[in-house]
Amino acid sequence: MNDDLRNIILGVVAAGISAALGWLARTSLWRRGLRRKQAFFGLPENSESLLVVNRDPATSEPAVHRFDVFALLELAALIKDCGANLQLVTQDNVQQGFGERTEFCVGGPGSNRRMLAHMSAMLPGIRVNIDPEPGPDRGAFQIGTERYRLDPGITEYVLLARLTAGQRADARPVFLFCGQRAITNQAATRYLARNHERLARKHGKNSFVLLLKVVNSQAYGPDVVELVEDVTRAAQAPLPPAATDTAPSSHRAS
Repeated sequence: MNDDLRNIILGVVAAGISAALGWLARTSLWRRGLRRKQAFFGLPENSESLLVVNRDPATSEPAVHRFDVFALLELAALIKDCGANLQLVTQDNVQQGFGERTEFCVGGPGSNRRMLAHMSAMLPGIRVNIDPEPGPDRGAFQIGTERYRLDPGITEYVLLARLTAGQRADARPVFLFCGQRAITNQAATRYLARNHERLARKHGKNSFVLLLKVVNSQAYGPDVVELVEDVTRAAQAPLPPAATDTAPSSHRAS
């Protein structure tokens, strides 16, 4: 074997080894990222999850708003990325506790009974005005002593929460997407899909409640979203008496 042939063979072998090592490194990084994603969402391989859909409050017939359908599609993609299975259930057909499997609950307490139950049980510091009568506080959020009013199409708010119940280490989380309008529910699911890695690094497996603002949805749709504040502490504490006295019709009254 002459030197030229030997050099060619060595070059091919070295290239093959480099390619294999690169593939192994990429696979290892991908698997590590997938495990972190599965841990954050509580969705190990082949696990079961629950997708709770609300109803469109603008219609008398059982229906789902198209923006909520888009939100459900984004969540379904997240679940499938984790290798988990999902069950789609309407808000009035869920009769089970939480913690056994990951749950994604979409829609405000006025259109989703399941959301109403979760907020009443786990977020006592939040009130949502579900009064159907027109007024400046219609759809407003009361969080602690602060009130966040809806300006349709201009400034709208949505709560994104990851909650776990009790002290069980294996308890699966509940994710809430509670918006003032359907488009804000989609904005929150898209925000979660884009930022779950950062949220996992910051919060780990702990509960959190984020207040998001959707900016100029009439022009930008659900794409322009700003984090207003982490309201976890205020949301999980009892509503101050002064705020209770001045709060408009809320999810507690429904």
